[in-house]
Amino acid sequence: MQPYPTPSAGVSLACFLSLLLLAGCGRSPGTGVTADGTPAPDDRPNIVVIMADDLGYSDIGCYGGEINTPNIDALAADGIRMTQFYNNARCCPTRASLLTGLYAHQVGLQTNGPSMNFNCVTAAEALEADGYQTGMSGKWHLTHAEPLPDPQEHLQWLANQNGPEVYGDLETYPNHRGFDEFYGIVWGVVNYFNPFSLVHNDAPLRDSIGEDFYMTDFITDKAELLIDQFSEKEEPFFLYVAHTAPHWPLHALPEDIAKYKGRYDAGWGALREERYARMVEMGLIDSSVSPDGGNESDRQWPDVEDQNWESEHMEVHAAMVDHLDAGVGRLIDKLKATGEYENTVIIFLADNGASPERMYDPGYDRPAFTHDGTPIEYTDDHYEHPGPETTMAGIGQAWAGAANTPFRFWKAWSYHGGNATPMIVHWSAGLEAEAGSLVRAPGHVIDLMPTFLDLAGTEYPMDYADRDIPALEGKSLLPLIKGQRREPHEVLFWQHDRGKAVRVGDWKLVRWADQPWELYDLSKDLTETNDLAAEYPEKVEELRARWQEKAEAVGYVDLGGRSMSE
Repeated sequence: MQPYPTPSAGVSLACFLSLLLLAGCGRSPGTGVTADGTPAPDDRPNIVVIMADDLGYSDIGCYGGEINTPNIDALAADGIRMTQFYNNARCCPTRASLLTGLYAHQVGLQTNGPSMNFNCVTAAEALEADGYQTGMSGKWHLTHAEPLPDPQEHLQWLANQNGPEVYGDLETYPNHRGFDEFYGIVWGVVNYFNPFSLVHNDAPLRDSIGEDFYMTDFITDKAELLIDQFSEKEEPFFLYVAHTAPHWPLHALPEDIAKYKGRYDAGWGALREERYARMVEMGLIDSSVSPDGGNESDRQWPDVEDQNWESEHMEVHAAMVDHLDAGVGRLIDKLKATGEYENTVIIFLADNGASPERMYDPGYDRPAFTHDGTPIEYTDDHYEHPGPETTMAGIGQAWAGAANTPFRFWKAWSYHGGNATPMIVHWSAGLEAEAGSLVRAPGHVIDLMPTFLDLAGTEYPMDYADRDIPALEGKSLLPLIKGQRREPHEVLFWQHDRGKAVRVGDWKLVRWADQPWELYDLSKDLTETNDLAAEYPEKVEELRARWQEKAEAVGYVDLGGRSMSE
C-alpha cells in the first residue's frame, strides 16, 4: 500500500487535499478556502456516465465489433476496459443498481416497470448534497408506467395525439431524485422520431417534437447543453447520459443505414466467427478459457428464405450504434471545448446484452401508428425494410446471439450473453492503471455508486432525508482505476424474469426458468460451455444455498416471471 502523501512547503491545503483525492484517499477540497482566505476551487472530478441500451457485448470496435465506433474506441485506448463486468440483464434493474449501489430487489425493481422506491439514496442525491451539479439526459425508466384504461385512447396517447402529459408519479421523476436538470423520456420504449413521455423535468415536451427529431440526437443535444451550463460554475458535475439506442424499435437515419448496406449478407454465423477471431487477436479473450459459446437460436443462415430482409435488421442495429458513437464524440469535443475533459471521469457501459425480442402487435409501450396516423407495421406484417418510423422491428434471437459473441443467450437471461457488458473507464487526469489495458477482475453495476462517492470524496449518506437506507452492496472501482488490486465480492447475485445466477469466486451457478441449475468454472470456461453440475453436485448445492441466502437478504419474492422469446 502506498503511503499517504504529506503536505510540503509551498503547497496549499486545497492542492494537498486534491492530491489526497487522486491518491484514492481523503476528502476533496469541496468549497474550502485557500491560505489567503479566498474560496478554493473544487478540484474534484466531473463524472459522466454513458449507458447504451440493449448493446451486444461485442458490438463496439474495442470489444471486437465491426461497427464504426471510433469515439468509444478512443476512450478505451486511453482508459481501461473491463472484461468481466456485469449488469442486471435488463433495463430497469440495471438502472436502479447503477444509481443506488444496491441490488434492484432492495429498491423495488425486482421486475421491469415499477417506480424505484424511496428506501435508497441515488448517486445524484448524494453528490448534489455534497456540492455537485447533477444532470441527466435520456431514458429514466424508473417511474411506474400505467396504461390508460381505454385501449384505443392509450394507442393515441403513445402516438402523442392526446391524453395526459403526466407519465407517472411526478415524485419519482429524476428531478425529484437528485437531478438538477432532466431531459428525456420517463417510460422505457419510444418511437425514435416521435418519442412518448418526453419531458424537461416535470414539463412535457411532446409539442416541441419536430419533423427532424431523432431521439439519439436529442439525448446528445441536451447532454451538450448541460455540460455548457455546468462548466460555467466552479462546482464539479455528475452527468448521466442514458441512451435508448440500440433498443428496439430499429429506427435509424437513412444515411447511417447506407454505411452498412450488404455488410451482414453472410449471416449471423459468419458474423459470430468474425467477431470471435477478432476478440482473440485483440487479446480480449483467450480461446483456451473462452471457447465460442455458439448461437443458441437454432436458426441456420442457409435455411433462411429471405436473407436480405434479415440482414437489413442488423444493418439498422449497426447504424443505431454508429450514431450513438457519433454522439459520444460530440460530448468529448464539448468537454474539451469547455476545458472539462482532463478532469472528467467518463464511464461507458450497457444495461444488458443484445435483445432477442421481436414485436408482433401494438399495445402498452408499442405504438400502432405515427403522430399523423400512419399505421406502423410489425414483424408479422413483413415490412419491406426495417428502419423507418412506420416499422416496429427487433433483431431477434439469431442476430442477438451474434451481437453477444463470445457468450451464449441474450437480454434477461443470467448467462453472460444477458448480464455481461462492455465497461470502459477514461480519466486523463487521474487514471493510474496502464492506458489501454484490460482489467480482468470481476465488477458489477452495483459498484458504480460507491465509485462515484469515492471519486467525489463523499460519504454514503445512510440517514438521507430520514429514509430507511440499506448499506451499500457495491464496492468502489477506484483501486482498479489506480492500477491496484481490489478485494473481490464474496458473492454476486442475479435474479430477473426467469433467470437466476450466483457467482462465488470463479464458480458460477446459473439457470433459466425451471431448467436444472448449471455449474461453470469461469477460470477455465468464461463462456459457460462446459456444465459441471453432474460432476460436482456438492458445489451445486453449496452455491444454490448461497443464492438462496442472498435472495432472502435482498428481499426477493418468487413471482413466477415470464419468458422472453422471439
